[in-house]
Amino acid sequence: MGEIRVAVVGVGNCASALIQGTHYYRNASEEELIPGLLHTNFGGYKVGDVKFVAAFDIDARKVGKDLGEAIYSEPNNTRGFCKVPRIGVKVMRGEVLDGIGKFVKPVLKVDPNDDPVNVADVLRETEADMVLNYLPVGSDAASKWYAKQALKAGCAFVNCMPSFIASTPQWQKEFEKARLPTAGDDVMGQIGATVLHKTIAKLLVDRGVLVEKSYQLNVGGDTDFLNMLEQDRLKSKRISKTSAVQALVPYEIPLRIGPSDYVSFLENNKICYIWLKGRYFGDTPVKIDVKLDVIDSPNSAGIVIDAIRATKIGLDRKIAGPLVSISAYAFKHPPVQAPYEIAKKWVEEFIEGKRER
Repeated sequence: MGEIRVAVVGVGNCASALIQGTHYYRNASEEELIPGLLHTNFGGYKVGDVKFVAAFDIDARKVGKDLGEAIYSEPNNTRGFCKVPRIGVKVMRGEVLDGIGKFVKPVLKVDPNDDPVNVADVLRETEADMVLNYLPVGSDAASKWYAKQALKAGCAFVNCMPSFIASTPQWQKEFEKARLPTAGDDVMGQIGATVLHKTIAKLLVDRGVLVEKSYQLNVGGDTDFLNMLEQDRLKSKRISKTSAVQALVPYEIPLRIGPSDYVSFLENNKICYIWLKGRYFGDTPVKIDVKLDVIDSPNSAGIVIDAIRATKIGLDRKIAGPLVSISAYAFKHPPVQAPYEIAKKWVEEFIEGKRER
């Protein structure tokens, strides 16, 4: 069906795992089961159809390098599971805006003499189909700015970060007006903290347990967790993660969810602690205490490959506005929240053309 031309904003750990993954599985046969993908052939598109045509970052150790090299540059520290050759795409200097938090600023190397490129022009010149947003948590102004560049250039927008675009009526109208699809917000890992927390909460509700309170605490050692030490940048992240779990419990409960600390030697490992308390028959108390230990970035890469392919189908079908099905399946703060099994069913119906969006 042709290639899917993707521009990446933010060449961090998540972009590294995604690009490694597209190369690792580029020749997978349709019969091969790829862990983390809904389908090897997703509505006619395979992993090898994903082509990266532009990339933007602000760190001088990445800007100017070939994308296949830049994904391994510091401060990236995710697992290397595939050696990616030169891609032929140079990482270009993007806009900073609010993309640098105070705790991350000493870690980044930004050249003040390196001017940002005209992003909309680059998107047009490279004939990008979509923009993939991997900016740091708290980069609300920058995320909105890049969404505007996508609109100017006639590109779809896949928002992997908790700056609300696809789930906000104002932005939905902007993409509807431009006759372009958008998906998001805040990507949900294959077996990450949020999807595990949601699953446990729904299990308790489905089995008639009265859930009383719950928390989810996360620690990690990459620049994402270092950035999230700045509480002022966490507002949308906490809303995103909390709403994803609360949506599965049909009554309000006390919830505390979000990043809690940075431990440098964990690198791209994320350790999550989930705790729930409730009551079952006879007001008998029950507690569930779970620890999850994952390498964070590969955990979302397969999900994003599915989101990219769903968005390309949206472009092919000339769908305007939010893609409800893939957003509910792949993101924490979608336009419409749904239990995992329902969201998955929606995506299958979308692929088959039985569901509009």
